[in-house]
Amino acid sequence: MYELKTKETDSNVIEFIEQVESPKKREDAYKLLDIFTETSDCEAKMWGPSIIGFGKYHYKYKTGHEGDAPLVGFSPRKAKISLYFATGDTEREELLKDFGKHTTGKACVYINKVDDIDIEILKKLILQSIKFLRETYPDQ
Repeated sequence: MYELKTKETDSNVIEFIEQVESPKKREDAYKLLDIFTETSDCEAKMWGPSIIGFGKYHYKYKTGHEGDAPLVGFSPRKAKISLYFATGDTEREELLKDFGKHTTGKACVYINKVDDIDIEILKKLILQSIKFLRETYPDQ
């Protein structure tokens, strides 16, 4: 049986941020912590060893695979900062057009630093992701 690697933990978010090596990335992590907390209206929790997540939802795919995941989140990784939003939402792609300097993966949006992005668009991405996931998985 498949075991989820990224689960909510009791690890301390501030302690995690304090361990980020780069002072600039640590500063950006605190900025993102404030923005995500205020915008999502959810408490920050550690998910796995390195993701700071906000809120949570339970998903179940047609394949039978199911689990819990944060509604939104971020991780100040060595190379880039990963931002986690809902996948499959077409409005996310529209918002990203005016977001600023970034790259995307399947589930992540990657930025080098907070100064490269539009904070107002970031807030819209957070709210849109939460709205999309709550509509997609309403029985929470």
